[in-house]
Amino acid sequence: MIQYFQRRLLQAIPTFFGVTILSYLIILSAPGDPVAMITWGPDLNSEANDAMRRQLGLDQPPPLQYLYWLIGNDWTLIDFDGDGIGETPGDRRGLLRGDMGTSIKNKRPVMQQIAQRIPATLRLGVSALVLGYAVGVILGVLAAVFHRTWVDQAIRVISVIGNAVPAFWLGLLLIIIFGVQLDLLPISGMKNITQRGSQSLDDALRHMILPVTVLSLNTIAFISRFTRTQILEVLQQDYIRTAYAKGLRSKVIWLRHALRNGLLPVATFLGPSIGTLLAGAVIIEQVFQWPGMGKLIIDAVFGRDYPVVMGSVVIASLMFIAGVLLSDIMYVILDPRIRLE
Repeated sequence: MIQYFQRRLLQAIPTFFGVTILSYLIILSAPGDPVAMITWGPDLNSEANDAMRRQLGLDQPPPLQYLYWLIGNDWTLIDFDGDGIGETPGDRRGLLRGDMGTSIKNKRPVMQQIAQRIPATLRLGVSALVLGYAVGVILGVLAAVFHRTWVDQAIRVISVIGNAVPAFWLGLLLIIIFGVQLDLLPISGMKNITQRGSQSLDDALRHMILPVTVLSLNTIAFISRFTRTQILEVLQQDYIRTAYAKGLRSKVIWLRHALRNGLLPVATFLGPSIGTLLAGAVIIEQVFQWPGMGKLIIDAVFGRDYPVVMGSVVIASLMFIAGVLLSDIMYVILDPRIRLE
């Protein structure tokens, strides 16, 4: 088990660096200039713009910019301008030494901004994950119990709708219905702007209802469909027929055999679901103006704030890799038949 975990960690290292390289190339190839975003125009005081571009390292070729971001610019590196080996000013340490850089837009450390935003994203994502799994498993079990009845058909229709409806459209629709027309729920933010001091539980729950509902819909659709399929497959196994032949009650067969073995593959999806929390929250946080990582990423992308975008990519990659590792470990723990060589 320990050796398997170590191998998986070693395999995750090239995956992580591959993701960062591709992300950096995509960011650099996107149209727009961060210096122009700051100075409100590429032609405004061109000398000042050039000086700022040199200060930020944006005048260097993309490979050198990536190396600066990764290992810092206080190392002796190859000068791609043709002057040979050169020494660069040491004003940052790089990712491998715990420095994600400084925001181009507001001059704040990227790590500090992420630390401020990620609790809100975790609150939203974990709540949506718990709700999605709870409702999805219940609906999947009901669809399997009432197989080929109107209950099964209705749940299957719900799962199809959940996968087909765009999250941003559903979010706007719920805002119009429950926030504007009925005036029942707040439509944006994480707390009442007039509230001072600590947030009450009632206010927190009211602000979470709409974004958590929208964010959990896709999880509900997938888990319900997958749970139904797994339980129906388990019911066709020989040991289930043997249990019925031995005269065991249907309740015992369902609880001890069908559900226990049918929900095992469902549990292993918890790891990847944790890794995709940040990806799913990007659009939802923008729609509901939730002050989390998703909104931070959107603002950084539109503002061409490269350090913030790359810092967010690092966090998202680490979350996904950790989720996949957790999934593998859970599968081994929950199913003792699995033996990893």
